[in-house]
Amino acid sequence: MKFKILMVLFLFGMVSAFAQNTLDVSVKDSHSNEPLIGVTAILESLEIGAISDENGNIQIENIPNGTFTLQLSYIGYAPIKKSLTFPLGQSSQILTFEMVPQTEEMEEVTLVSTRSTRTIEDIPTRVEVIAGEELSEKGNMKPGDIRMLLNESTGIRTQQTSATSYNSSIRIQGLDGKYTQLLRDGFPLYSGFASGLSLMQIAPLDLKQVEVIKGSSSTLYGGGAIAGLVNLISKTPEDEPELSFMANATSALGLDLSGFYSQKFDKVGTTVFASYNLGTPYDPADIGLTAIPEFDRVTLNPKLYWYLDEKTELMLGVNAIWEDRLGGNMDYVKGDEVVNPYFESNETERLSTQLGFKHSFNEQNRLELKNSFSFYDRTIQVPDFTFSGYQRSSFSELNYANNSESGLEWVFGANLWTEYFNDTRGDESQALDQSYQILGLFAQNVWPIDETLSLETGFRADFHSDYGAMALPRLSVLFEPSQSLTFRLGGGMGYKTPTVFTEDAERVQFRNVLPIDVDQTDLERSIGGNFDVNYKWTPFPGVVMTLNTLLFYTKIDDPMVLELTDSGYYTFLQPDGYVDTRGAEVNLKVKYGDFKLFTGYTHANVKQHQNGTVADFPLVAKHRLNNVLMYEKEEKFWVGLEAYYYSPQKLSTGETGQSYWIMGLMSEKKFGDKFSIFLNFENFLDTRQTRFDQIYTGSLNDPQFTDIYAPVDGFVVNGGVKIKL
Repeated sequence: MKFKILMVLFLFGMVSAFAQNTLDVSVKDSHSNEPLIGVTAILESLEIGAISDENGNIQIENIPNGTFTLQLSYIGYAPIKKSLTFPLGQSSQILTFEMVPQTEEMEEVTLVSTRSTRTIEDIPTRVEVIAGEELSEKGNMKPGDIRMLLNESTGIRTQQTSATSYNSSIRIQGLDGKYTQLLRDGFPLYSGFASGLSLMQIAPLDLKQVEVIKGSSSTLYGGGAIAGLVNLISKTPEDEPELSFMANATSALGLDLSGFYSQKFDKVGTTVFASYNLGTPYDPADIGLTAIPEFDRVTLNPKLYWYLDEKTELMLGVNAIWEDRLGGNMDYVKGDEVVNPYFESNETERLSTQLGFKHSFNEQNRLELKNSFSFYDRTIQVPDFTFSGYQRSSFSELNYANNSESGLEWVFGANLWTEYFNDTRGDESQALDQSYQILGLFAQNVWPIDETLSLETGFRADFHSDYGAMALPRLSVLFEPSQSLTFRLGGGMGYKTPTVFTEDAERVQFRNVLPIDVDQTDLERSIGGNFDVNYKWTPFPGVVMTLNTLLFYTKIDDPMVLELTDSGYYTFLQPDGYVDTRGAEVNLKVKYGDFKLFTGYTHANVKQHQNGTVADFPLVAKHRLNNVLMYEKEEKFWVGLEAYYYSPQKLSTGETGQSYWIMGLMSEKKFGDKFSIFLNFENFLDTRQTRFDQIYTGSLNDPQFTDIYAPVDGFVVNGGVKIKL
């Protein structure tokens, strides 16, 4: 009898031990009461979980009896932890949780470029942000500059302008690099003559995020952002001090050393960034020319913040860069004796100051004053020719912002640009001197018409010392019928001041380039628009997908064209016609467990319309495909495989280049939150233009370079360590 009772108790215990329960959860935004898509729910001790669907519902099955802790997490919201005992009571079969938006968690995606208090999801202007882990991962691959960081984004390409010195520019949606505005914390420090080496001289370690606005962004930043703008946002002092270091070495014998310090005290704060970058001449094709030049660069960027009170802040900063860069004949660059060698030398000194003053009168009203001075000296030397000059530019702005309790936002302001370039060569007849000033007045408004519809309007009036007055309107509309579906429509006008500092002039090192006659030229004027659709859904349990589609069009009237005359000089002309770009960008993001897939497609159809003829704009891949597959164990390690496709490009000679693929493998292993090591195999297919096409004609001592439309450095391995104290 006792044996039977023991058996019955044992069976009841077995049933209890293997009892299976199901948890149904509904998650909503505490403010809007809308369901949240993509919330991660985990029963920590059991290591099982699920992700919320488009209705905010989560279901976790196969839960044994017992007490377990449920954790809900979602970017931008305060996490929730709840202890649950299974089986649940019948009255609690569906648990509803309201997640609270948390400002501190949203700091990584709080926009700076739009001057709005709204988050990235709620602003009518379409803004792309590279931040957090994505910024860190891309920074690992090229710790010495930001080329890789930008080049791997859909719709953006860094175009190499020199075969031997690696100079590059930014192209957005296929348009020439001169139509993209590059900013640092809202300061236009990299314009004119200073733009030629900018991408090569900006290290990413002290960046908090990178914001990209495609299409005309003239209201706040002037008419120069025809194709778009890239705003590099620096880290600022936090309550928690930061001291971090990065060391990176490459198989091409490159070295990058960076350090960053940040701390906020009671009344003051500081950030200090310093880096040293070294390049060794590298010729993977063994053709006798440098694919990677020899260079030696030092960067120092200290900033001081003074918190006069809780509502007032003053910032003072300095950015200094010194670099010597030498490319060309490999033997000559390495120091050997060579008769009549070809070489390209770039010596640069860059010093810029930043002043920022912010004062909040209350929660609705704030005032901001900004000023920067930029001093840039550069000497370019090739055999039998030297081009040198110094650029002095300044930027000053005063703006006032008002945010009403109803959500209506206003920004009013005025800014002043001054630009001065002095050609220090002796020949005054060909001097490329340039000097002008631009005064701008602007106003921007964001009007939340209702919970689903917002309207952003902007107007700018610029007064150019050489070209007179311009009126630049802008309009953006946001329609958000649900949290999973968003529509944006926007457009505006812009202009570009004619300048000799273009990609084409850089390719010939400004040799025999004639100055622009202001009296015979006009501004390059643009009009364009974007239509954007963003949809987020969960097609299968545990899978979250986001699809973004962007349609774009931009037209530029009276574009400046560099042409070679019969006398052997290059002159800038404005032929009758225009350049336009039209196309689409499609981005798909898929998240399943620890796997993430990013796929982007760009179609850019850029045409030159001149004197009644139509031709493809050179060096534009009409079709481009970006693919990145990531496996990431949070705070432990990640590994990623990337593949990029470029379709054939038309060259300036009228010929067509080859299509190609670039593939890479990247990884990082973390040891706690203080130390990590990374290893990357960039372009392991060794895709190089020198493998399937030529990069020059003529002799090695007098090379005539062709268009660079594919990588020239080939397969490079890099790896290093990151330390955070």
